[in-house]
This record gives sequence, C-alpha cells and structure tokens, in this order.
Amino acid sequence: MLKELNVKFCEKVIPVLQSKSRYKVLRGGRGGSKSFEFADHLVVQAAFGCLRILCAREMQNSIRDSVHRLLCDRIAALELDELFSITKEVITSKSGSEIIFRGLKHNISEIKSMEGIDIVWVEEAEKVSEDSWQTLIPTIRKFESEIWVSFNPENEQSATYKRFVLNPPPDCASAEINYCDNPWFPDVLRKEMEYDKRVDFEKYQHIWLGKTKMYANALIFKNKFRLEEFDTPEGTQFYYGADWGFANDPTALVRMFIKDRKLYIDHEAYGVGVEIEETPMLFDSVPLARTWNIMADSARPETISYMRRQGFNIKGVEKGPGSVEDGIEFLRSFEEIIIHPRCPHAFDNFNNYKWKQDRITSEILPIPVDSSNHVPDACRYALEKYIKSKDVSVRWL
Repeated sequence: MLKELNVKFCEKVIPVLQSKSRYKVLRGGRGGSKSFEFADHLVVQAAFGCLRILCAREMQNSIRDSVHRLLCDRIAALELDELFSITKEVITSKSGSEIIFRGLKHNISEIKSMEGIDIVWVEEAEKVSEDSWQTLIPTIRKFESEIWVSFNPENEQSATYKRFVLNPPPDCASAEINYCDNPWFPDVLRKEMEYDKRVDFEKYQHIWLGKTKMYANALIFKNKFRLEEFDTPEGTQFYYGADWGFANDPTALVRMFIKDRKLYIDHEAYGVGVEIEETPMLFDSVPLARTWNIMADSARPETISYMRRQGFNIKGVEKGPGSVEDGIEFLRSFEEIIIHPRCPHAFDNFNNYKWKQDRITSEILPIPVDSSNHVPDACRYALEKYIKSKDVSVRWL
C-alpha cells in the first residue's frame, strides 16, 4: 500500500515506524525530517484505519501552534484529500479516524479524562515537563496504544531527554536522525548548516547534529527571552535594525517594538549568501520596511547607499568602543524579549549567542563570541540612540 502511495521514509526511521513498540522516539538536529516522517506515517494510518489520535505538545495557545498545518500539507502532498475531512480544530477520515490537537500544560484535566486514544504524537517534546509526562502516559492505556515522541535535544537534564535517552523505557524503538540522514535536505537549510559548521562548530553540533547544549551557563540572554505568539498593537512605534552578511554570512532585518518594559520582535528577514541585488526583495518581506527608518551596520556603506537608492530610509549606526557590550547590557535590561514564532532565526540567535569560555578552565569570559549575533546586533542597531544616550526611559514605554 505504501508503495502504491509513493510514501518514502529515511532508512534510519523505517525500523522505528515498523516496530510494534509502545514507544516510538525520533530525536536529532534540524533538517532531519523527524516531523515529516511521523506526519506521513500518521496520515497513512489515519487514512486506512479507524483510530483516535492525539497530537500534543507542552504549550498550545492556538491550533496554529500544533502540527495541524503540517498534517494538512502532507495529506495534500500524498494526494489523500478525498479520504479526509478537515476543519480548523479536527481532522477526520472516511475510515473513521479522528485526529485532535491539545496542549498538555493547560489542558491536563481534559487529557486525564481522554479515553480510547490509539496513538499520541508528542511533537517538540524537549519542552514537555515531568509532570506532563506523568499525567499523559497513564492516560494512554488502550490495548496496543502507542506514544510517539519527536524532539530536538536541548539539555541532558530535561525530563524528556532523561526519560527517553538516558533511561529509555522498556518496549521503546528509537532513532537519532539528522540532516545527513535526510535525502531530501533542502539547499536553503544546507547553506545555514554550512555557515554554522564553519563559524561555530559547537553550535553546529547542537543545532544540526542534535547534541545537547554544553554551554548553557555561557548564554548571553539565558532566561531573558521566550517564543510566544502575540498581536502587534495598532499605532505602534516600530524600530528596524539591519545586519549585513559578508560572503556567506547571514543578512538580517528585524522589526520590533517596546511595550510594558518588554521588547517584542514581530517580523524578520534572514538569508545566507544574499547578493546585494537580492537584498531589497529580502527586506520587503518585512511589513512597512520602506516606511520606517532602518538603522544598519555601518561596516557596509556601499550597501547602505545602494539600499537608499532602492527607496529604503536607511542609515548606518555610529559604532564606538564598548558598543557591543553596552548594547547587550541594554537589551538584557528589558524585563523580557518576546519573539514571535514567525521569527525562527531571531529565536535561534538569542538561544545560541554566548560569551567566550576559557579553552582549558571553561571559565566564562566577558567577550561575546562572534556567532549567532546577527539578530541581536540588528536589535542593538535599531535601538542605538537609546543605548548611546543611556536613556532607560525607553524601557518604560
């Protein structure tokens, strides 16, 4: 049947998917296609079976936070549209399957009362707490029910890593799958992977090879930012900052605003190896980029001049001694930095920007590593006038 449907899976995943194990675990770095593998397998199961399926993650503020969109896309890609009925909240199949979507943290009472679940797929499972696991697992008690777990490892001390990697339960089929195992790894991600491998091998190991992060204590913005969906208020004063890519480095433009002592990043444009003539189109992907002033890295005056001729109100910042450290201190002085999910590179940069560590003693040094800093630098440029004036009142806007 799968051959007739032309469903293809990575070789390392097939033993897990074909296993009769209660637990099926896929872990690894970005670009390994873990979500696509589980999504395709789930779609086929639902299309030709009569199953009750729960797709869960720790936090789900809306259906947009779930794998609902991914499953819809895979149904279309596999040309199985006629076998499914799709609504905004639920996906059902003509054979009687039902796919529902829930967040674990805020729906724990509802999760406890769920009956007859055949399969639960927990996506982005790295963030699932031990309390959520202890509630969810006993709930999935139907005969031959299965628990699917997919995640990018972050911390060896996380509840998910300890439960499924360090001390895996009996009857568990598991595979580590990375970009090098994915025959469909896209070129756009390959450019980013090669950049990280070249400039920050430790980050490359974490992001792309799924190794746990070994430098958490050195993170510059540790506990200062979070990923959360939010609405941008009407009449907002925006700040735009741009950082230029050199050779194969990323070019970045971010839009942000300040509210209630918090910095919000609501749009980004980010590309590796962007040619100068491609930059206007990249910047136009950020709303109102031609309307508001943009503060940019002054190291590329020829690029700034070119972008002005293309109709952008753009100006280079005035750098000086200590400007990087002052900018970092200013950004850290906000109560929080809140990043919209449509800005994945901003989240990645804030999650990996770190201080140098002594090679022998691992002592954390007051020197920022020149990597994963493109979005934080763009934020510094956007707020330069406040940083230089030491005007803390901006954080009270």
